[in-house]
Amino acid sequence: QVQVVESGGGLVQPGGSLRLSCTVSGLNFDEYGMGWFRQAPGKEREGVSSISWRGGTTHYADSVKGRFTISRDNAKNTLYLQMNSLTPEDTAMYYCATARTIYSLLIPSDYNYWGQGTQVTVSS
Repeated sequence: QVQVVESGGGLVQPGGSLRLSCTVSGLNFDEYGMGWFRQAPGKEREGVSSISWRGGTTHYADSVKGRFTISRDNAKNTLYLQMNSLTPEDTAMYYCATARTIYSLLIPSDYNYWGQGTQVTVSS
């Protein structure tokens, strides 16, 4: 049984930083690409960033490029998202997902296992 668990969300002031973590169990983590998605109230789910199975290739949505950094530690079965220079527009539930292959862009149907999400709120 595959489990995907996100953590690290919270309330942060504009301009602040957060680091999200995602721990995966029940599959060979180092054989699959991973991705972060987010969904704000009343909006559709949006792809944020993805990373290949060994971390050599990454992809970012234009809205977060230069501010967010995705990384992974295959020895710990953990995915990270470092978020800097946060703005209120980054407020959303953030989800981690496992790709069906070694790498995928931010197409939700390319991901098969999803976590329950961690809330990020950027507000003063």
